[in-house]
Amino acid sequence: MTDATALRVNVELGDRSYPIYIGSKLIDQPELLLPHLGKGRAVVVTNDVVAPLYLERVTRVLGDRVADSIVLPDGEAHKDLAAVESIYDRLLRGKFDRGTTLIALGGGVVGDITGFAAATYQRGIRFIQIPTTLLAQVDSSVGGKTGVNHPLGKNMIGAFYQPQCVLADTEVLGSLPLREIKAGLAEVVKYGLIGDPDFFRWLTDNSAAIQRLEPKSIAEVIRVCCEAKAAVVAADERESGARALLNLGHTFGHAIETATGYGTWLHGETVAMGIVMAADLSRRLGWLDPDAARLIREVLEENYGMPVIPPADISVEQYLDLMASDKKAESGNIRFVLMKSIGSAVVSGDINPDKLRETLTAGNQLCR
Repeated sequence: MTDATALRVNVELGDRSYPIYIGSKLIDQPELLLPHLGKGRAVVVTNDVVAPLYLERVTRVLGDRVADSIVLPDGEAHKDLAAVESIYDRLLRGKFDRGTTLIALGGGVVGDITGFAAATYQRGIRFIQIPTTLLAQVDSSVGGKTGVNHPLGKNMIGAFYQPQCVLADTEVLGSLPLREIKAGLAEVVKYGLIGDPDFFRWLTDNSAAIQRLEPKSIAEVIRVCCEAKAAVVAADERESGARALLNLGHTFGHAIETATGYGTWLHGETVAMGIVMAADLSRRLGWLDPDAARLIREVLEENYGMPVIPPADISVEQYLDLMASDKKAESGNIRFVLMKSIGSAVVSGDINPDKLRETLTAGNQLCR
């Protein structure tokens, strides 16, 4: 495949605009990456799972433009300030200057850590995203949200900082375990629920082909999600309005991740749980038709085999405390992304507390 045959989606942000390249074997095409490296040295940041698979390919393709590589431990449990500091240490020891470009080679954790390091090292250096998980390709690598976790809250330390480009190579998805594929698909379903009912129906009808990573189906999934996110980010880069809709399922999901310990559940798995909880609360408030709520749970649970029942040992008080501390809360007031219908979502902070408690304790009866 050549540059001419790589699908391109643009994120329009004026002088900070950048392309998303989508296609197979894109890692092997230096012409896609080299124009975005600038004139300085490049450093690849990856983890100990991805490095044996793809680090050599990337460094071979870019040749002497890559001056160093940093291999972090894998997993959400390591998405913290210590990881960022380890990147600073290597850059400082190597006397890397403001002309340096960091290349994030990995999933959402690597992308978030690397982006935050780039945003803050010498007050900002360039970085490129090469996402290697489905979740990162359809969501987290696009839009400039970077950061790390704190023991008291997920993604509470970070910055909005856009990459120079995103390279979504569909071939690398074949190395992922099925659990990782399904986790990424939770974010995919989210896009249908917040604004594209036709896409949601297509996802329902094509779930088997998508999970098999059939090339046309998975490329379509990535294209639709990237185009949707690019449009939202262009309109609301710093999440002051419409971009908040992209957090469907995340207020509940982040609370579950924090309460259970980072890494116990994959991020996408807690998003799936959170989407079902949001659908259930929407139904209880009389906003979402009960049949639609049941369908949302059915598609996530049955069509895509995702976990949809949150852990039973999280108390209502834990949920409320963690959700009130979430970065999307305002003055301690919890803000939820809820649904009026499949394809129509709203943000609300004015929620009946009794209905919320019913959702938080519904367990297996969510959306039923």
